[in-house]
Amino acid sequence: MNTPTKITIFRICLIPVFVSVFLIDAIPYGKFIALGVFMIAAVTDWLDGYLARKNDLVTDLGKFLDPIADKLLVTSALILVILQTKEGFAVALAVLAIVIISRELMVSGFRIIASSKSVILAADGLGKIKTVLQMLSIIFLLPYADIASLNVTAGNIVFYVGFGFLCAAGLMTVVSGINYVVKNREVLK
Repeated sequence: MNTPTKITIFRICLIPVFVSVFLIDAIPYGKFIALGVFMIAAVTDWLDGYLARKNDLVTDLGKFLDPIADKLLVTSALILVILQTKEGFAVALAVLAIVIISRELMVSGFRIIASSKSVILAADGLGKIKTVLQMLSIIFLLPYADIASLNVTAGNIVFYVGFGFLCAAGLMTVVSGINYVVKNREVLK
């Protein structure tokens, strides 16, 4: 097992730590700590890909585990955000999360079909924009409750900025999903 794959497995192992720290109320400022764990995991996503490409260490195991690790991390974060959200916004966040998760499952299905035909479907620019918007939204939404406990106004500002990023991510999720289907429709034939 090479270093990039070990980093991916480390990212997967960080997910239960991230979730636990976020949910255990006895941990002072656990949302901030969880955000730190999330950011470490997000950086490892970049790092394992960089090392794999730079050192020609791309493996089938790595190609399999990396997207799974990414989806587990983002899905976990979205669920946690919904759990802590104000009542009026929980439905909107849940709908956005379902749109995002559905698109990820659709793309995974496309990749499985393509793989069976020895076709590799690369990520495109729209998908990368979607990912950046998702990450920004999660970075703002995870700690907003801890921020609000220190300053209600600051907490509200952070929440609304994060919610705005998540709305933009939801829009880009739909746009990039449609683009992905249109660009790769030959895979289904």
